[in-house]
Amino acid sequence: MLFHSSIRKELARSFGATLVVLVTVVMTMTLIRTLGEAGRGVFNPSDVMIIMGYTVLSDMPTILSMCLFIAVLSVLTRMFRDSEMVIWFGSGRGLTSLIKPLFRFAWPILVVITALAFLILPWAYGRIEDMRDRYEKRGDIARIEPGQFQESANGERVFFIEKDATGQLAGSNVFIATHKNNKETITSSRSGRVEVMNGEKFLILENGQRLEKTAGKPDLTVAVFKNYGAQVDADDQSARSFVPSAAKSTLELLATLSKPHLAELSWRAGLALAAINLIVIGLATAGVNPRVGRTANLGFAFGAFVVYFNLLVLGKSWIETGQVHFGVYLFALHGGALALAVLWLFKRHNNWVLRIPHRAPGALQTPKGPL
Repeated sequence: MLFHSSIRKELARSFGATLVVLVTVVMTMTLIRTLGEAGRGVFNPSDVMIIMGYTVLSDMPTILSMCLFIAVLSVLTRMFRDSEMVIWFGSGRGLTSLIKPLFRFAWPILVVITALAFLILPWAYGRIEDMRDRYEKRGDIARIEPGQFQESANGERVFFIEKDATGQLAGSNVFIATHKNNKETITSSRSGRVEVMNGEKFLILENGQRLEKTAGKPDLTVAVFKNYGAQVDADDQSARSFVPSAAKSTLELLATLSKPHLAELSWRAGLALAAINLIVIGLATAGVNPRVGRTANLGFAFGAFVVYFNLLVLGKSWIETGQVHFGVYLFALHGGALALAVLWLFKRHNNWVLRIPHRAPGALQTPKGPL
């Protein structure tokens, strides 16, 4: 049908424009947040762009759902505003007849959202956690940054180097504070370099001094040295000891149906179900009322979107803490949202009006009984 084809083309244009804008906004916000985390030592600064890409990819189900919702709402609202819906209604069609062209346009996007939620999202989270864990387990040499105090992986040492010779593993004005076996040691030197001996890395310090103090004792040992070697920790190549539920595949979650796993499954399933419900909500709420302004329906619809996704987040925490059952939550939230949207859609389609019976003006009741 020509009218259906024109609707789908306009939906595609609106969806594409909205997707470009939202992805740009999300990438900018993610870049700012990732740079802040890299500055605090959570991520490797050289991995900022990779982390940003994985983060945006994990947010794509929500972005696509919002783009689809905005496209449906904006296109139908424009049709109401330009009186195109009057022609549609005049041909004997109603709002419910728009369900078919909307879902014919949206079904590929819904498939992509489902695939992202159940397959790509845990993979992206897993890559982010791997990079975070690898950076936390890096060796002492890799942690050293000129002009900054850096703590070792096991927390026993604090390093400081004023400046280094790039590519030569050497530097000047080296400071090392160590706390191990109830002993506190402070070592400083004018210069230092890294050497590999028998497969182990050693930090060779030159022209410095070493102060050692045992906890609970007043004695302080001071030693001046010309050359001093200290072994440094290598990179920890062990696997992650903890894997969050968000980084586990859907099959792993289904294999063990614990509360955290059910909570994560509710979030992934909720992303797909919410995208379907938002199409119906957008169709049911689209319209223009000149008495309340053009943005009234848009404001109500966006408020519904925010509330819906906040309930997804709350439901995930409720299931994880055992406050709500998994099946009850899915049926109550998504089934309830769909039922309310369909009821509102049929109310507008059939022009249902709630009428309150009242007495005609001027009607008097005749008193009964003796006066």
